[in-house]
Amino acid sequence: MKKWLLILMTAAFLAGCGSAAERSEFWKHSSMYKNWDHTIYSWTGYRKTTPNDVEKTREQGWWGIPEGVSR
Repeated sequence: MKKWLLILMTAAFLAGCGSAAERSEFWKHSSMYKNWDHTIYSWTGYRKTTPNDVEKTREQGWWGIPEGVSR
């Protein structure tokens, strides 16, 4: 009986995770990072961002389409 309860709970958990990921549109993206430069930048930890880094993000389109913010 405990096995069936564990299997049922695991199935419900996985179904919930799949549903949440679908709503977040996570599966529509081919990868989490745009390219290897983006991956290395994100994985190397905090460092002061230089103007060269900002230019690289714009050229390679790391962050998608910017949206305006109203204040």
